[in-house]
Amino acid sequence: MMNDKDLSSLRLNDTTLKKLNTLGIHNLWDLVLHMPLRYEDETHLTPIGIAPVGQPCFIEAEVIAQEVQFRPKKQLIVRVEDPSGALVLRFIHFYPSQQKQMAIGTRIRALGEIRHGFFGDEMVHPKVKTVQKEDALAQNLTPVYSTVKGLNQQTLRRIIGQALNQVSLDDTLSDAVLNKLNLPSFTDTIHLLHNPPAQFSAHQLNHAGLPAWQRLKFDELLAQQLSMQLAYKKRKNGTAHIMQGTGQYTAPLLDTIGFELTNAQKKVRHEITQDLAQQYPMHRLLQGDVGSGKTIIAALSALTAIESGFQVSLMAPTEILAEQHYNKFKKWLEPLNLKVAWLSGSLTKKAKQTVKEQIERNEIHIAIGTHALFQDDVLFPNLGLVIVDEQHRFGVAQRLALKNKGQFVHQLMLSATPIPRTLAMSFFADLDVSVIDELPPNRTPIKTKMVNEYRRSEIEAWVLKTCAQGQQAYWVCPLIEESETLQLQTAVQTHEYLSEVFAGLNVGLIHGKLKPAQKADIMEKFVKNEIQVLVATTVIEVGVDVPNASLMVIEHAERMGLSQLHQLRGRVGRGQAKSMCILIFHEPLSELAKARLKVIYEHTDGFEIARQDLHIRGPGEFLGAKQSGIPLFRFANLEDDLELLEQARDLAPKLIAKEPESVQKHLMRYLSHKQDYLGV
Repeated sequence: MMNDKDLSSLRLNDTTLKKLNTLGIHNLWDLVLHMPLRYEDETHLTPIGIAPVGQPCFIEAEVIAQEVQFRPKKQLIVRVEDPSGALVLRFIHFYPSQQKQMAIGTRIRALGEIRHGFFGDEMVHPKVKTVQKEDALAQNLTPVYSTVKGLNQQTLRRIIGQALNQVSLDDTLSDAVLNKLNLPSFTDTIHLLHNPPAQFSAHQLNHAGLPAWQRLKFDELLAQQLSMQLAYKKRKNGTAHIMQGTGQYTAPLLDTIGFELTNAQKKVRHEITQDLAQQYPMHRLLQGDVGSGKTIIAALSALTAIESGFQVSLMAPTEILAEQHYNKFKKWLEPLNLKVAWLSGSLTKKAKQTVKEQIERNEIHIAIGTHALFQDDVLFPNLGLVIVDEQHRFGVAQRLALKNKGQFVHQLMLSATPIPRTLAMSFFADLDVSVIDELPPNRTPIKTKMVNEYRRSEIEAWVLKTCAQGQQAYWVCPLIEESETLQLQTAVQTHEYLSEVFAGLNVGLIHGKLKPAQKADIMEKFVKNEIQVLVATTVIEVGVDVPNASLMVIEHAERMGLSQLHQLRGRVGRGQAKSMCILIFHEPLSELAKARLKVIYEHTDGFEIARQDLHIRGPGEFLGAKQSGIPLFRFANLEDDLELLEQARDLAPKLIAKEPESVQKHLMRYLSHKQDYLGV
């Protein structure tokens, strides 16, 4: 096989190479798998007189007139005719070279969509080329690829053609497998999609159910499953510290937390304890809906590691969430004479250095913070367990760095955003998964109301009634245009307004710009009911637990994602009182906003909401992978291709066991430099 590691064999200049890299093309296989977006049909001509309106068609005609008009705007008008009729070609943006190309008497071919216009039937900005009468027509449909400025279609087609000539298109799957799955050969698939013969229509080729597209989707899903299952197998053959614990710290904590673990919590705690006692690294994802009690399980897991003589680190995606964990772990663990440290980007240089030195001297039992914990200069001499909260919020590259940092330690990942089955099967196939599928017995059902902003006075009356009954309320302000400054401004203004409206109540304000001590003081007052209404930015989305708060008001609910709305709603319903969440929306609503609000109104089950969220947003947004700039799949769609995913999942272990050479060949073809990313 020719060199498939890079593009050097194509002898391209640096400018072209950079443009290809921008498209995500780094080697010959990336070129081979850079599939057309659509196709143009230049294989047959349609007489102008019978050309259909509203459909792309290819005509050949002679230019009979040309003029530049200046009203209503500057445009080039070219009149052409063939024996069957006449047509106008109109160009709103044009160059002098185009005027020269379409001089009177010139024979041209034009590809475009005919429509009824001011000048009669016309094509606007058709693709035009000059021809001689006897010039042959194309034998294949013309592929149109995604590209970047400065890299035209003709050049890209030529480069892809070169790559196709240099790689071996032999199959990585046996005939028996292809026949069983009813899939075409790889060679036939690639040739059909890059050079489709005239008997295929553009519509047929763009249909996702075309066997050739099904083959590419299956291959891609198989590559990802192979990568994940190999990572799983490698981990099971790896080595890690055996942690059996002594009960020295876990027993006292269970005696003092003031509540009994649910059966679901006991079950997942047992699964984690079993993992930690193995000699290979634990990679376990702990899923649980809002308020199901994941934090106490994380704390008990940390104590098992500490009892076994190891350090623990807990990382969260935001300072607010990390800080809440820090405060809760301090409350639970410091009475046990354990040292809990806080490390984040907001600390002073001196404070950071002090914490880093304490970690390096093994004086810290558990370090809690943001991704600052995993910088190169943070050295854990005795790290045994890494806990990552809301791990799907981290970009793929960040998760990869974390994975490499903790290669020989146990990892516990927490998610309050339940992962739908299709995603769990795909992107978390290298993990063991535990689910807390039972809420604590003190959780009360939450009624959700959607209220137009014009009914604000009714909402204020609900708040007054709630507080008059001794309960408390949250009033959450939105994130406006991704601006923390505007969000803060909105929260401050809302606080001032509500302080006047609720003159007899104590109205508090909490946001991310406050110092940790200020935030802790405000939350303590809210817990003690010294503050009845708490105006907040979305900092309270996760981790806040105030059983006496029974009303949640969310401003501009249409601007928030499903997961965020569900998390916010989960801040209430933690006590005995009936709880309500009021979603204030502003019109007009986009279709996306309507879809989100409908889901959150109709469902309280986090798994169902997550499934709907995946359908609305797509897996890239759901996993935080789009923000990292790494596309998840080029061809497959997890919602539509579940059957293919299941077939790929079933085939992967058989190939790993019986055809290791085919596995490596398949991975090289489809993942190459992306393999590490798909294996996080």
